[in-house]
Amino acid sequence: MILLGKTGAGKSAAGNTILGREAFQSHLCPSSWTYHCKRAEGEVAGQRVAVIDTPGLFDTNFTEEELVKKIKSCMSLSAPGPHVFLLVVRLGRFTQEEKDTVKMIQSTFGKEAAKFSLVLFTHGDKLKKQTIETFISKSEELKELIEACYGQYHVFNNQSKDQKQIIDLMEKMVTMCINNGGGYYTSKMLRKATKASKKEKKQLLKQQDVTEPHRRKTMKPVKHNKCLLQ
Repeated sequence: MILLGKTGAGKSAAGNTILGREAFQSHLCPSSWTYHCKRAEGEVAGQRVAVIDTPGLFDTNFTEEELVKKIKSCMSLSAPGPHVFLLVVRLGRFTQEEKDTVKMIQSTFGKEAAKFSLVLFTHGDKLKKQTIETFISKSEELKELIEACYGQYHVFNNQSKDQKQIIDLMEKMVTMCINNGGGYYTSKMLRKATKASKKEKKQLLKQQDVTEPHRRKTMKPVKHNKCLLQ
């Protein structure tokens, strides 16, 4: 499984919770502590698993080429490919930054990644007496995200030692794997997604080239007043 999400979402802590040990460096920090992909293995609920923690790829200043290169590096650690993408989202207000990160992840991995994806909410203690379902229902963006991932989601309290939350997650991932026929996300799917993303960007640039001259023609001249701009 590969952990994805913005810096501060709790990817490394989630990986440690799943494995039941401090396999990944996890600190409170405004910038990403995880600079390189790291793989750790363990036995969870009787199942042998490999967890790949990723750097804050989607909230750094990587070019598209650098981003794809780093993603390929992460995927090579899960060769022949990951069975599950855990899209880690911190409970709380779903900020614009988080929305942009999710969109970038979806654009980078493409539509085929959706059936391998599960949204993992961290900091479950913030729910208090509220259910995760109630929390999701209050946000149209979160509902759309869950729907895009075929309704697959789970919530973690990284401070809790309760093994049930880990067993439940494993059951969901195993079910997903069975539903996918034991298949995994491949490098071919990533190449296809990258090609589609580049094509979409070219189309947007073409649209801008077409609309810009029209916009200039329709703009009214501005009458300048003699004033001091400070």
